[in-house]
Amino acid sequence: MSPDYDVLVIGGGAGGLSAAGIATNFGAKTALVERDALGGDCTWTGCVPSKTLLKAAKVAQQARTASTYGLTDQEIEIDFSGVMEHVRSVRAEVYHDADRPEIFEEMDIDVHEGAAHFIDSHTVAVHRDDGTTEQITGRYIIVATGARPLVPPIEGLEEVDALTTETLFEPGTFSEQPDRLAIVGAGPIGTEMAQAFTRLGTDVTVLDMEARILPNDDPELTERLREHLEEEGVRYVLGGPVEQVAPVNGGVAVTAAGQKSTTVEADALLLATGRSANVDGLNLEAAGVEYTRQGISVDDRCRTSQGHIFAVGDVTGRYQFTHMSNHMAKIAVTNALLKMPSTIDAKHVPWVTYTDPELAHVGATARQLDGDGTSYETYRFPYSKLDRAVTEGETTGLIKVHAKSLTGKILGASVLGARAGELITSFTLAMRNGVTLRNIGDTIHPYPAWGEGVRRVADQWFVQKQSPAFTKVLQTLFGYDGPVLKHGPDDII
Repeated sequence: MSPDYDVLVIGGGAGGLSAAGIATNFGAKTALVERDALGGDCTWTGCVPSKTLLKAAKVAQQARTASTYGLTDQEIEIDFSGVMEHVRSVRAEVYHDADRPEIFEEMDIDVHEGAAHFIDSHTVAVHRDDGTTEQITGRYIIVATGARPLVPPIEGLEEVDALTTETLFEPGTFSEQPDRLAIVGAGPIGTEMAQAFTRLGTDVTVLDMEARILPNDDPELTERLREHLEEEGVRYVLGGPVEQVAPVNGGVAVTAAGQKSTTVEADALLLATGRSANVDGLNLEAAGVEYTRQGISVDDRCRTSQGHIFAVGDVTGRYQFTHMSNHMAKIAVTNALLKMPSTIDAKHVPWVTYTDPELAHVGATARQLDGDGTSYETYRFPYSKLDRAVTEGETTGLIKVHAKSLTGKILGASVLGARAGELITSFTLAMRNGVTLRNIGDTIHPYPAWGEGVRRVADQWFVQKQSPAFTKVLQTLFGYDGPVLKHGPDDII
């Protein structure tokens, strides 16, 4: 029998929506199954609400520090319920404009509402809220069920009302703004929320078993960011695991181990301890799809152990970024429908933490390069010498690029500073397409734009390449009488 659909997508988050949209554009009869509202984590509990909250907090901070721009500092009153309502209104707007089922139905994608599980490798049962069930079949199936917040096994956790990103932005979560907030986890989510709530007036303490925040990023830049956040009021308890939580005085007490035990009391507790792939309930065994605790196992073409079944995004446990979900969706559909061997670009995955200043990186870190025995040089350019940063009073930051000394081939880049997420895109594009620091330095960049920082760090490669010996040769050939300058590796030109 012919399958009901050429492509059957399970999960309506970023990866699933992208996969369905690409498939129908390729002429495939497509179905999309989602148990909750379309949009997934990014729209409802992740990117959209968190960045909206960060923006509101930044506006409050700018009012308090207006004297930086020659204005008068203003101590504003925070309407916390109004802020959270604004957050919810923005995500509703994004859903209405981009994620509503009608939008995809107009693209001839059949949207099925309900929880899906496999009957066999080509058949999926969809259980609706009204108690009914339907079965649909697909020639190719793409699993894009995402992930959920990981709740660690902490003693006493069942006795307190711990928040995660799934509950943080929901109506009724806060009857009023918490005076004190404890955050377990110093990764991107914990770090962003720490700054947002601090700027809104909450006393925030972040606890993590790691000795530093954001351990996947450049250590020098994460240390600068931590110092900046501490200056704003964030408190850190690092280097020891959280061992116990307990209710106390209408709030919660959080105890962390370390060189000495530390107990933090707070009115609310947020768990920002990673994410766990949504594989429960899919009955992957019936389809013969292999998976582990990390998620569904896929190869570099996003294929599972069943050649016609693909998995993309957070459910694979490989890259938990919206942009990687979109990328993997394209890879999966291209391999399924066009029969073109397309693979995941794992070498050029940009990471961005949207604090103020932002922190971003792409490619190899110094630690990875040193571990591989790769020879390289590091080129630096501070925001304090970037004219646009000076004019906007946002000079906290540094651009670092690891590259081959001879050719200027970029091996990795990290940026701490305003618009780091935009600047890292230039380095990502350059690395993917073989654009060197020489090429970047020779390219006209508009002045005074933030992107000029990319060109300025490339100029440092030119400076280091020009040796005194080369200058002396020019003087001999052309009779020049100027000085012979020698620039050290830390000189910024």
